[in-house]
Amino acid sequence: MIDTTIFQDKTAVYYTLGCKLNFSETSTIGKILKDAGVRTAKAGEKANIIVVNTCSVTEMADKKCRQAIHRLTKQHPGAFVVVTGCYAQLKPGQVAEIEGVDLVLGADQKGDIMKYLGSLNKNEHGEAISTPMKDIKNFSPSCSRGDRTRFFLKVQDGCDYMCSYCTIPFARGRSRNGKIEELVEQARQAAAEGGKEIVLTGVNIGDFGRTTGETFIDLVKALDKVEGIERYRISSIEPNLLTDEIIEYVAQSRAFMPHFHIPLQSGSDSVLKLMRRRYDTALFAHKINKIRESIPDAFIGVDVIVGTRGETDEYFEEAYNFVKKVNVTQLHVFSYSERPGTQALKIEHVVSPEQKHERSQRLLALSEVKVHEFYEAHIGKEALVLMEKAKRGEVMHGFTENYIRAELTYDVKLDNKIIRVKLGEFNDDKTALKATIIED
Repeated sequence: MIDTTIFQDKTAVYYTLGCKLNFSETSTIGKILKDAGVRTAKAGEKANIIVVNTCSVTEMADKKCRQAIHRLTKQHPGAFVVVTGCYAQLKPGQVAEIEGVDLVLGADQKGDIMKYLGSLNKNEHGEAISTPMKDIKNFSPSCSRGDRTRFFLKVQDGCDYMCSYCTIPFARGRSRNGKIEELVEQARQAAAEGGKEIVLTGVNIGDFGRTTGETFIDLVKALDKVEGIERYRISSIEPNLLTDEIIEYVAQSRAFMPHFHIPLQSGSDSVLKLMRRRYDTALFAHKINKIRESIPDAFIGVDVIVGTRGETDEYFEEAYNFVKKVNVTQLHVFSYSERPGTQALKIEHVVSPEQKHERSQRLLALSEVKVHEFYEAHIGKEALVLMEKAKRGEVMHGFTENYIRAELTYDVKLDNKIIRVKLGEFNDDKTALKATIIED
């Protein structure tokens, strides 16, 4: 039994870098500490505990993690500093040596943070506690409310894919997941707390069922029956794991939204082979066409990496032309970053930083055109919008079922309500469509 009396009236600050899964897990850590008596520090208040949940997808991510730790320790002198996340799992010793860090927790330990906090006494040297990647087997559940109206439900963790450029399998361990019945219960709890939308998160969610013998489509069907949850969104899912059955089910689903996020990474088959991806452009194009046939108005976001080793000018042009041709809505563009221990380092052709920047800008410009065309096609249409709580001074806004940002033309308190609107013209900065409420 852990003595929690020392945590009563203690304060904490939380800082998260990286993916939605990280944000979900940070929220869960916050709940654990709250249950032990720790409250979140108010703005300007000095905290007793600092929790930093790190990312390590790029070299820049590592740098941002170090900068965040330095900044927070200056803002909260004397605070007990806990660092977890992917950077902490990959380089626990390096993180432990950062000035001010007291405790470094690996992937298997973050969900059991209370076990390692002790008496919150500062350590002369940081202590690193982690489990080797091959031994990471625990699935730590997480269902948390984001800073908007939606909840994030962690359904899966880890990855068995070994793409040549990626360190996530080393940071997160093997693919594993929760049981459907337990995840359904978490969704029911979210509904009881007033949640209307849930985003399914994980590292490789299409691989769901690896440890329980279940399937992702079984999970989707079970969650669709949960009363009170009006919307689900499927976060990033590998194209080879996005089955036609899943697409067809979403097309007629009660609550799964017409919104997909699919990593392409490159539109060149030659580069996909160098990346060790498990599909080619033909399969990817089939998935997009299947979505468009079944759900014409679906929002389709796509991840693309530029400047990987081996991406010649010719290969990039192939990739660009493929992306230009395929009917997707938005591109999330990332510049390749070399990561120690990855197989990509054995590829000889290196892309210069200048070339990466130029290629990135071309794809971002293409993405802007695609998003604009998608939004423009919906001007004048009616839509259901889940309104979000506006920050002070901001326009009230929300998202349609197919993820178009809609702004109300007047201020009214409607957060966490689904309303019917008519979509109008673009707002001033072209990031949303103006909307007017339709009286039922």
